[in-house]
Amino acid sequence: MSWAQSVTQCIQSGGVLTSVEDLDESNFLIKHADLYASKTSGFWIGIYRNVNGQLLWQDNSALDFVNWGDGQPSGDELAFCVELSAATGYWSVLPCSSQKGFICKKPKIHSFLCTFYLFTDTKKDNAVGHLNMWILLTLVLIILLGVGFMVYFLFKIKTRSGTGREGSTQLQYSRALTAGNNGTDATNDKENNEHSVV
Repeated sequence: MSWAQSVTQCIQSGGVLTSVEDLDESNFLIKHADLYASKTSGFWIGIYRNVNGQLLWQDNSALDFVNWGDGQPSGDELAFCVELSAATGYWSVLPCSSQKGFICKKPKIHSFLCTFYLFTDTKKDNAVGHLNMWILLTLVLIILLGVGFMVYFLFKIKTRSGTGREGSTQLQYSRALTAGNNGTDATNDKENNEHSVV
């Protein structure tokens, strides 16, 4: 994001671009910024030059500590913004339209304690997150369709098996009835034979 977009984002989250008040705070930021070095080369911080040419922090804290890189700041231009290098921790002047991550500082309820937020380009992070979400939804849909087809085919197979059993049961009853008629005829023949012998 540009410096102006970063300022807006920090204000919307209830903070400001960070100020760096001493070496301990600088080391803390360098340590945590290094974790994001693969995503961005640097982070906007809240130092700027006002119309009178004075360097100020966005949160109005005193500018007692600086950590400029070699040859920085360069020139007397009024419109410049300051980046904290993710790799070295040194500050350098860049055009304010450059695309960088940013560090917000948000005061906590307790005095003198601050929360830092490290941000990289949220559009890239959101794009990756959206892609992962679509992949996950596609996989879930494929699994649900597979389970649905399995249930459908198992139901069809079970229904066909049940129909086959009923048919064989009917066939057995049919044979029994036929055998019963044949048995009755055989009994009648025996009775006829007995009557004739007597």
